[in-house]
Amino acid sequence: MDSITGQSIVGELVAQDYRTASVFQSYGIDFCFKGDKTIDEVCSNKNIEAEILLDQLQQSVQQTDNKTTEYNSWPLDLLAEYIEKKHHRYVTNSIEEIKPFLNKLVRVHGDNHPELIEVENLFAQSAGELSMHMKKEELILFPFIRKMVKAKISGEKIPPPHFGTIKNPIAVMNQDHDGEGERFERIANLTHNYTPPTDGCNTYRVTLSMLKEFEEDLHLHIHLENNILFPKSIKLEPEVLN
Repeated sequence: MDSITGQSIVGELVAQDYRTASVFQSYGIDFCFKGDKTIDEVCSNKNIEAEILLDQLQQSVQQTDNKTTEYNSWPLDLLAEYIEKKHHRYVTNSIEEIKPFLNKLVRVHGDNHPELIEVENLFAQSAGELSMHMKKEELILFPFIRKMVKAKISGEKIPPPHFGTIKNPIAVMNQDHDGEGERFERIANLTHNYTPPTDGCNTYRVTLSMLKEFEEDLHLHIHLENNILFPKSIKLEPEVLN
């Protein structure tokens, strides 16, 4: 990894070494939805001592961790396949699990905790938007990424896609990602960062844990796209087009 400085971009650092993600998370720094900020910028915005953050980031990348996955080194077609098989499936399955829990939570605790009604509505919006978003990736964007990788390997040139340039669907995907970031930031605020109240039952605790896990998976999911898959795909496109 290159030397980490105040001008290092948050999302690029996490793309190079995912171990830095836990450091950013501990400070509440968004590395996926708003990963285009420099270290100096996020430290200024959050009143964080830059030297302390830089030191912790350096320590995180120096630790030996055999479980760290080097997503940045993966071929683009493999990364797209991984996102689809792991994260898209997780989203689809988790939506079906979380919805009935939230519904029950609203019925039982909605009177005392009316914020749960908004949480349920926000999650329902997210479920619908993410389902459409993933279909667009699976039917349009990811197939073209695979086509580009195949052309690069074979040395052949391919015609421009019907959507003009890959930058166009990626711009739409990034806009969708921003919307999800705002929605889950609101959910986290409404639930006090997924902390159950004193009168919360086991269902309350389980539901908030599921929502927290969903958001954490979404952060990695969108990080892989925003900071690795999309920029590399944009860079590859002019190499393989006629």
